Amino acid sequence: MLSSQRRHILHVCCFLIFIFIFEILAGGIIIFPSYQISSTYITDNPIEYYGLFSTIIIYFIRLLSLLPLPLAICHTCGLVLYNVFPDRPTLENSPLLGPKIRIRVVTRGDYPDLVRANVKRNLETCAKVGLNNFQIEIVTDKSISLIGLPTSMVREVVVPNDYRTKTGALYKSRALQYALEPDVNQLSPDDYIVHLDEETLLTENSVRGILNFVNSNQYDIGQGLITYANETIVNHITTLADSMRVGVDLGCLRFCLKKFHQPPFLFKGSFVVCRAQCEFEVTFDNGRAGSIAEDTYFAMLAMSKNKKFGWIEGEMWEKSPFTLGDFIKQRKRWLQGILLVVHERRLPIRVRIGLGIALYSWVTLPLTSLNVILTPLSVNIYLYIIGAVRSFSLVRLGYAQFALRICGTLATIPFVVICEITAVLWGLFSDKGKFYIVDKQLGPMLNV
Repeated sequence: MLSSQRRHILHVCCFLIFIFIFEILAGGIIIFPSYQISSTYITDNPIEYYGLFSTIIIYFIRLLSLLPLPLAICHTCGLVLYNVFPDRPTLENSPLLGPKIRIRVVTRGDYPDLVRANVKRNLETCAKVGLNNFQIEIVTDKSISLIGLPTSMVREVVVPNDYRTKTGALYKSRALQYALEPDVNQLSPDDYIVHLDEETLLTENSVRGILNFVNSNQYDIGQGLITYANETIVNHITTLADSMRVGVDLGCLRFCLKKFHQPPFLFKGSFVVCRAQCEFEVTFDNGRAGSIAEDTYFAMLAMSKNKKFGWIEGEMWEKSPFTLGDFIKQRKRWLQGILLVVHERRLPIRVRIGLGIALYSWVTLPLTSLNVILTPLSVNIYLYIIGAVRSFSLVRLGYAQFALRICGTLATIPFVVICEITAVLWGLFSDKGKFYIVDKQLGPMLNV
């Protein structure tokens, strides 16, 4: 197998060739100028050819195409400047050294079997790496039986039904804030909290990356890569669609965290590592505006307080939504939550500008995609490809199945765009105060 560096060089060459060919096919790069005679007249006389109103609409759409340009530039820098196929992280210090780590899982308690099974697997993963000074904490609205789990390593925090925050935070924000209350919290300011969703699985690489991150003592908040095509795949369409999220992690998010030490365009709610002191200062008590996309609001508020962000090596595993309905509802919730954050006046404008660019690039996607030449469509399509390459295992699938999955990713893009547009329209014209939770439990859970 090729070395990590050679695979990255091959990826960069494929990336540049893909963009070049795409622009030729889209007409952005002219190879045969003889085809441009009529278009010259149209360019010189657009009002005469289209009429005033149509010309205004056309040029408005062309200007909208520049909106996602900052994102495309950051994606390109992340994919080119940093190795997309990094070597396995190696521990820089003994796992016995360093601050205490609290792995915090927030759940409503609707899927106790899923939570218990994943907690057990995460305990085993930590043991394989040699992590010792840690504890897994389950913050839940409903009590979950911890039978079969070591009580010294696992702690359950049940949020009382009558608990209210000062600003009226809801849903996950409310639970996270309860865990920070003085009579509940057991952490010192220099300890670290690892935030996971109830379906998130640690890998040995991610644990090593977390240990290196916290032992460096350079950053307040960190985030890493999450992949979605591991083990059992329930819905191939939604899994292939989530390849885009992997590409975004490797592109824009990684570049911004490594270069600027801030996430101006996006932030996730899982695989987040945060210094406890930072959470005490920023808090999750941010009212209704910070309750739907609590992760994004927290990141923007932390940026306003000049907290330093970093990238964490390694990857964690999650599952894509099991149904297309869940997929659309998930995107709808993200859109509505980010809309509330972008228009939250309590946050400084300087931290909302980048997020606003990302949001309205998403909202105007149906229009900007019409202008194929100017819109950074080629970069976005390549994010699906490289995300699929990183998600699927060539060794496990073999060349034929691996190639089929990559082609399948490209084939699902038009369908995914339709789902995204549906989520955008639904999110814009429906109640923005609901928090939909996606079902990630695979029927009866098996003992692992």
